[in-house]
Amino acid sequence: MPARKKPRRVRLILIAFALLLVAGIGYGSYWSVSTVRASFPQTSGSLKLKGLAAPVDVKRDGNGIPQIYADNPDDLFMAQGYVQAQDRFYEMDVRRHLTSGRLSEMFGKGQVETDAFLRTLNWHGIAQQEYDHQLDAKTKAYLQAYTAGVNAYLDDHSGSALSVEYAALSFSNNYKPEPWTPVDSVAWLKAMAWDLRGNMQDEIDRSLMTSRLSQAQIKQLYPEYPYDRNAPIVDAGSVNAVTGEYEQAGSKGPIALNSTVSSQLAGISKIIDQMPALLGPSGSGIGSNSWVVSGAYTTTGKPLLANDPHLAPQLPSLWYQMGLHCRTVSSACPYDVAGYTFSGMPGVVIGHNQAIAWGMTNLGADVTDLYLEKVTANTYLYDGKQIPFVTRKETIKVAGGKDRTITVRQTSDGMPLISDRDDELRTVGDVAPVTDPPGGVNSGFAVALKWTALAPSKTMDAVFELDRATDFTQFRSAASDFAVPSQNLIYADTKGNIGYQAPGQVPIRPAGDTGAWPQPGWERQYAWTGQYIPFKSMPYEYNPPRGYIVTANQAVVDQSKYPYLLTSDWGYGTRSQRINSLIASKIKDGGKISMDDMQSMQNDSSSDIAKLLVPALTKISISNDKGDYVREAQQLLVGWDYNQDSDSAAAAYFNAVWRNVLKLAFGNKLPKELRPEGQCLRVPPAGQTGPVDNLDGAPKTIEECGDRAADQAQPDGGDRWFEVVRDIWNQPNNPWWTMSTTAFFGVDTNKAHHSTRDQLLEQAMKDARYELTAKLGKDINTWSWGRLHKLDLKNQTLGTKGPGVIKWMLNRGPWQLSGGEAAVDATGWNAAGGYDVVWVPSMRMIVNLQDFDKSRWINLTGASGHAYNDHYTDQTSLWADGKLLPWYFSDSRVDQASKAKMALTP
Repeated sequence: MPARKKPRRVRLILIAFALLLVAGIGYGSYWSVSTVRASFPQTSGSLKLKGLAAPVDVKRDGNGIPQIYADNPDDLFMAQGYVQAQDRFYEMDVRRHLTSGRLSEMFGKGQVETDAFLRTLNWHGIAQQEYDHQLDAKTKAYLQAYTAGVNAYLDDHSGSALSVEYAALSFSNNYKPEPWTPVDSVAWLKAMAWDLRGNMQDEIDRSLMTSRLSQAQIKQLYPEYPYDRNAPIVDAGSVNAVTGEYEQAGSKGPIALNSTVSSQLAGISKIIDQMPALLGPSGSGIGSNSWVVSGAYTTTGKPLLANDPHLAPQLPSLWYQMGLHCRTVSSACPYDVAGYTFSGMPGVVIGHNQAIAWGMTNLGADVTDLYLEKVTANTYLYDGKQIPFVTRKETIKVAGGKDRTITVRQTSDGMPLISDRDDELRTVGDVAPVTDPPGGVNSGFAVALKWTALAPSKTMDAVFELDRATDFTQFRSAASDFAVPSQNLIYADTKGNIGYQAPGQVPIRPAGDTGAWPQPGWERQYAWTGQYIPFKSMPYEYNPPRGYIVTANQAVVDQSKYPYLLTSDWGYGTRSQRINSLIASKIKDGGKISMDDMQSMQNDSSSDIAKLLVPALTKISISNDKGDYVREAQQLLVGWDYNQDSDSAAAAYFNAVWRNVLKLAFGNKLPKELRPEGQCLRVPPAGQTGPVDNLDGAPKTIEECGDRAADQAQPDGGDRWFEVVRDIWNQPNNPWWTMSTTAFFGVDTNKAHHSTRDQLLEQAMKDARYELTAKLGKDINTWSWGRLHKLDLKNQTLGTKGPGVIKWMLNRGPWQLSGGEAAVDATGWNAAGGYDVVWVPSMRMIVNLQDFDKSRWINLTGASGHAYNDHYTDQTSLWADGKLLPWYFSDSRVDQASKAKMALTP
């Protein structure tokens, strides 16, 4: 009997377990549905909003995009705060915790190091200074009104009623959001400035290269800008330069670094890389496109203006679309504007009002410098004297853990010691990088950061000034307050004028300092002068004779014809020149550009580097007993039109070849600090041939090979590397073409030593064939670029670090994308790490100055930040296909397109 009862008991246990599992799933489903829906915003009917002076109307179209109508600015911005909190409060809350260095309060001890670094930079403290001492009284009033709207929403919502993320957080740390403040809004501009800060990573990388490369070799890896081929934004004649104030001299080059200092800089690079990718990873290919065409060359007879900033893919999108309208536009209520803004910040950042339109791309001005400092515990050496540090204590509160207190040290002129933020870094540097100068000490070495964004500015004022500007003079006046980040601003108005303005606080450096290398902080001659390039001397254009203006992160002006240093590290103009060429070819012989033409240009996926390499690749003779296997892939390139469509097998193969060219020519020649960790080529072991997935002992998947890399690792494959390869292309025996007997990062293949360009290209084609066989299969007829080049959208907090079920709820994708590195359709990928999409056109817009109602726009995701809301990712598939939505502006068309209307009443 006992023997027969045991199986029965087991069956009963299993049945009971199954019933409990079903019940648990049922409860989980109930929890998920009820919790997710609890946070969906009310979009129709009426709501009372305490503090309003008069009723406000909120009209949402079929994509949930709100247009707000009010009688006065305070009501307008209060309603903006309320509506953004309805759609995106969790995103807003995370952003303010990030900018204030308080992520640990939400997410626990894993964010302590990030918080410590951000507390050292003191973004929130500087934003407080701006609010207290810099901003206009009207700006402060608008910020206060916006804050009141956000807090009115918080008064009536908490926990899961705010978003599903708060329901998840409540399980672990009982987190509850605190009230919003005006400074929370201002601080987000510091996050913008950080990710668009310029060449700080290049400074570190160049310094680290000195351990293995000569200055001549480093110069080859950072070529001069090709002014003869890729036109700068403006002609030198458009610059009102104040001559005689500054004479640029040649750089003295880098300080000789020892291994200890190299370790510090590598550690700082690691800290920077671990910072959240707020706007996008670093790399020479990332940037933005904008261009404006005069009505003389358009089918409408008035200007057309396009913009698509390239930033990190995020869910929800970084941008928030909306319109802000005074019912009667007057001096008392001057706002009638629509476009893109950031959740958590009032006003519109990019868009148009009733008279003008504007767009932005990153100028890339060099506004950061790293200084090597000789330090003791309490002082630093400057000009032969020991100067005491300015110090402050910062306490980091940690959810579920103990508080951590840090000491921030900074110089008397406000430079924080960023190397203090890593325990290992603080213990290295006992030996100075150079012989001690007179009065020096031998107690240590540190790295300090000088950055224009660490000084209070009036950029928040500029946002509202742009929103109410009605002509180029007012536009330029607004730009004069746009301190950081320094942006290329393009302009068009309904009267037919077009223009460009470079704004920003760009430091005037002492003669001999190009901002390219870390400088000795103990020498007075390397300190910033304390002056910025005068705004009247910043480059601009107004109705240039050529009839169009293109900005895509290329050089602003020929540096040899301009008396000030903007940067030594421009983007190299691949995208800008392609746009210039497309416009020029369209208007040739009297042609006109339409809205459809502008949209087609935004989706242009042509590969510039392929036009250089492919003619040679198709002529390479493949020489081994499996040559047919590689030649089969080689034939994909014959007749290819260089367009990187998602269904293109040729684009897939070429990009794999390009990636392997970079690995073989440059990757294993760089210092180890700049190499991706754990990479290897998918190549057969010595003495074996054939596809890698048929080889014993060879990596069979990308995961086995360890295909991962830090964003800053070189070579990243951006258009700087286009120029590096172009410069040596006609030198078939150049040393860079030499391959070592060891493949990329330590996989010994015992291959014969190669020393010519064509031999390296042949090997790259073989390796690319093996790599794509492992990733896409043996049959090249099944290959496509989109299968490699995929976009996954991830919630930037719980979607990356949370439990699996939460990730499943919050994340979306993948989408297979066209476009590519340094293409106009800049769906960027980092050749050091793989083919996945790491930056995107984060939005696209085309403004029609003849009829604003015929303008078009699209966002990466949707208006809502709430998972499973209809507008969470409702624009993504359209965006991926290069499509745009109608963008209505007039009261009548907005009203006709409205699918939901809500009245906010006092």
